[in-house]
Amino acid sequence: MGMVLMSKRELNRIDVLARLESGRLTTAAAADLMRLTLRQTHRLLKRYRDGGAASIANRRRGQPSNNRLSDVVREHAIALVREHYADFGPTLAAEKLGERHDVRVSRETLRGWMRQAGLWLSRSERKRIQQPRHRREHVGELIQIDGSDHRWFEDRAAPCTLLVFIDDATSRLMELRFVVSESTFAYFEALKSYLEHHGKPVAFYSDKHSIFRVSREDAASGDGMTQFGRALSELNIEILCANTSQAKGRVERAHHTLQDRLVKELRLAGISSIEAANTFLPAFVQNYNERFAKPPASERDLHRPIAGINDLDAILCWREQRSVSHQLVVNYNRMKFMLQPDGTSAALAGKVVDIYDFPDGRLEIRWKGLPLPYSVFDHLQRVSHAAIVENKRLGEVLAWIKQQQDQRPQHRSGLAGPRRSNQKAGLMKDRADRLAQTTKSPSQPARLGRRRCDVGVSAAPAQALSEAAE
Repeated sequence: MGMVLMSKRELNRIDVLARLESGRLTTAAAADLMRLTLRQTHRLLKRYRDGGAASIANRRRGQPSNNRLSDVVREHAIALVREHYADFGPTLAAEKLGERHDVRVSRETLRGWMRQAGLWLSRSERKRIQQPRHRREHVGELIQIDGSDHRWFEDRAAPCTLLVFIDDATSRLMELRFVVSESTFAYFEALKSYLEHHGKPVAFYSDKHSIFRVSREDAASGDGMTQFGRALSELNIEILCANTSQAKGRVERAHHTLQDRLVKELRLAGISSIEAANTFLPAFVQNYNERFAKPPASERDLHRPIAGINDLDAILCWREQRSVSHQLVVNYNRMKFMLQPDGTSAALAGKVVDIYDFPDGRLEIRWKGLPLPYSVFDHLQRVSHAAIVENKRLGEVLAWIKQQQDQRPQHRSGLAGPRRSNQKAGLMKDRADRLAQTTKSPSQPARLGRRRCDVGVSAAPAQALSEAAE
């Protein structure tokens, strides 16, 4: 006799029947232990005496159920799923089979059929295994960058973001900077500090944030690069985007360590502002690297000098092109810039000029690299706010929305331009502050024959203006 599979209940029944057979139990006691009637107990005892312990096993084990659906129904359902619902899950596929094809099958029955037909994988079977990747051999070969939004000052200040640059070969912190939120201007300033201290690496490794990667590759306008990507291209630095967070695990694990150690260090130092924290970071980075940095496999440093770059600020800025009107007016970010009609500017009507919007607040209009003098004519036009919001900036944007709803509920539409939460005071940032003041000014009394310039306008505050733009 081969192996006989039994359940725990059947094994317990064999023990009770053996004691009943030996006279150590009465029939009533055995029936009570097995929770069976006296008649069924006598039947099992007779089967035990005739066939031994193996006869107590369920005789239908391994046999198809009497209530199962026929093979014809199964084959018909699988054919329909394969033809119409190959990418559907079992629950939705079962609903559509009943609604559109009058095939009534439970979702779990259909799940089993689809798994056997190779049309469905369980969650554990779909899980991708992330194989560990060896470190790069050289310092400066690959730098992982990311931003960590966290309550770095706990309850002493509002949440902010820490930009982290970490070397893949050594896990050495190369650059840390606290900013209000992730933005192109914030990364420009952090990148400038990195380049001045270490030089140019071979490549940066980031996530798919819109700062680093154009979300729509088939976009009709643009050159397929973000402002940050354009700057790296001019610096001859490659930018690579990870497909998953596990792929850039070096910087992700650093986030967890920093969210524990750095938060407590800031608390002990009594720091509760971004400016003071950025002053504290160099000493912290030195201590961190002494404790946790690993030696590289090769001593060669692949960083390249930036000595040959004459104007680093002209690269690390927001640049756009605008056409000059016949009145020598350039429109940018809902503002009008009037070029002074000197010898050079007078010949630029209908030409395209370059706008240089710097992180320090300066703004220049250039023609073939030559700065052009201009004056500003600002109508304080209506500023809108309904841009696509990244998940990493959702909290800050929702706080702004709540503030505006409490002050003056009003619909606002989209705005194009750079975010200015991390830009220093200057022409565009000061204009944003002036726009914020217009919401507090009393409305003008209605009168007949109002001119266009008399129309009341409202605008977002400076931080919200910068948040909605990118």
